[in-house]
Amino acid sequence: MLNFSRSRTQSRPNRSHPLGGMDFADPKKKNGAVGKILLAAGLTALCIVILKQSPSFNSPSPFSRHEEGVTHVLVTGGAGYIGSHAALRLLKDSHRVTIVDNLSRGNLGAVKVLQDLFPEPGRLQFIYADLGDPKAMHRIFSENAFDAVMHFAAVAYVGESTLDPLKYYHNITSNTLGIMEAMAAHNVNTLIYSSTCATYGEPEKMPITEETPQIPINPYGKAKKMAEDIILDFHKNSDMAVMILRYFNVIGSDPEGRLGEAPRPELREHGRISGACFDAARGITNGLKVRGTDYKTPDGTCIRDYIDVTDLVDAHVKALNKAKPGHLGIYNVGTGRGRSVKEFVEACKKATGASIKVEYLPRRPGDYAEVFSDPSKILRELSWSAQHTDLEKSLQVAWRWQKSHRNGYGSSSTASI
Repeated sequence: MLNFSRSRTQSRPNRSHPLGGMDFADPKKKNGAVGKILLAAGLTALCIVILKQSPSFNSPSPFSRHEEGVTHVLVTGGAGYIGSHAALRLLKDSHRVTIVDNLSRGNLGAVKVLQDLFPEPGRLQFIYADLGDPKAMHRIFSENAFDAVMHFAAVAYVGESTLDPLKYYHNITSNTLGIMEAMAAHNVNTLIYSSTCATYGEPEKMPITEETPQIPINPYGKAKKMAEDIILDFHKNSDMAVMILRYFNVIGSDPEGRLGEAPRPELREHGRISGACFDAARGITNGLKVRGTDYKTPDGTCIRDYIDVTDLVDAHVKALNKAKPGHLGIYNVGTGRGRSVKEFVEACKKATGASIKVEYLPRRPGDYAEVFSDPSKILRELSWSAQHTDLEKSLQVAWRWQKSHRNGYGSSSTASI
């Protein structure tokens, strides 16, 4: 190791002395200062040379370059319930994945699970950022070579959207516009967009096809419909490959128990019915609140099409594989079978083995009586159909994860990543 210290063999020279308001510098001191500057410059140059000789210095990040045979997918909202399951499937299929999430609804613990499963360099990276920040989006797209975007990031509760509509228009519609602008500016030409059956509103005729008129009745559905319109208008004059998936009510979790649904406690009253059932079964809440028993349905409760998250993710992957430049695909993703809320509650009781107290309340604003899909188009064009259609079994899988993760994923602190 080099030693750059110098020993002194004589006394210090006299310092400069002020005279008449002026300082007269000592020539020897000036020369010493110049020497120190030259020494620092020399050390800096030496460090640069050493760094440049390092193999990692000249090697760009695997995420910053396109690689033949490897599809690099940006998964927005990849720390959330559906996004994390999609990221897991993409990684299992040997894709390269970048997750961008601001963790307002997502869980850092889900990202940590994925990192532990796929620790190899160049497989997975997580970027903490807000899609509503244009500078952050520009930087992320500039520094990464994306081949495709799966856009999941969104607030997604019908009830909450009626209470805070501006949040939904900003988070869904405005942020989707920002993603489209970034993709266009950086020549990323494949988009798989996570949309919803809420864009249809309450159609007069069932089942819902892709040609069913879109007349949304709540801000969530309206914001998603606006986002779709932005995508469709842009696509008219571009070669972008676009796949829009309008899916129905999502349930279930990873069959191997690695991921699950862990909504924030403050959002429980707005959350999915499956989460509400599990909270009641675990004693977190005093019971299950069912809103609306006077709908024009056989038992008076809402009818929904419940799609397992594993099937939903499979539909996204098939859409990615079938995406072609200039092509537009719009698909309903559901089982094609409607189940009432009362049926769902009975299935949940059987899946959990718990006696769940049910309280029936007036309707929730923005809800609709009956919604279920006609999935024939996605079967015909993407060879996709739902495989996990046993409601009780899907709930059993999700319940196993809930029982073994009583506190969800734990802390969402970004300090651990």
